[in-house]
Amino acid sequence: MENEDYDRLLHIHTTEELMGLHRSMMYHRYEPTPYRDLLELFGQYELKPGDRVVDYGCGKGRLNFFLHDRFGVDVVGVEMNEGFYQKALENRESYLKNRKQANSSVIEFQNCLAEEYKVRQSDNRFYFFNPFTVEIFRRVVDNILESVEQHYRNIELILYYPSEDYVYYLENHSLFEWKQEVRLRGYEGNVNERFLVYGMVY
Repeated sequence: MENEDYDRLLHIHTTEELMGLHRSMMYHRYEPTPYRDLLELFGQYELKPGDRVVDYGCGKGRLNFFLHDRFGVDVVGVEMNEGFYQKALENRESYLKNRKQANSSVIEFQNCLAEEYKVRQSDNRFYFFNPFTVEIFRRVVDNILESVEQHYRNIELILYYPSEDYVYYLENHSLFEWKQEVRLRGYEGNVNERFLVYGMVY
């Protein structure tokens, strides 16, 4: 199924090529995760009722709507770009209006820098598709860890197309351990085409 077809099923628009450069070289340009890769990941990695997923650099919200539809979990999109944030809000309105069954879970979007997002005690799954440099990533992870210190819970970080810097940081950070790898079919020549899941060491 093509990205456009899945967008139509969800009554959203996330496929347009609106990937301008951010005002800072610390933040990377937006590109949504292909639906076929999301289907591959979430065929092997399951979310449970009560999970709350934070997508850093959510763009127009593709992952958020996909997860809300598939698992019925709470989802939060964090996006610094005002234009993408507004598109995500428009997508939410269309998505909710066209849903055939009610769902009490929440779809939330916040227009702020990733490192300024205040991690909630209910946030426990964090998704990254290389939205920013490792310096920002470290600050975001520090925020997550600070939240865990205040409200103990099991957390996991999900990396798509993980950068070497992210992987090096996590694997040399004593608080995290590798938990799962999902390699994507059809990309055998590219070792970066994969998902990595890291959890905290307790």
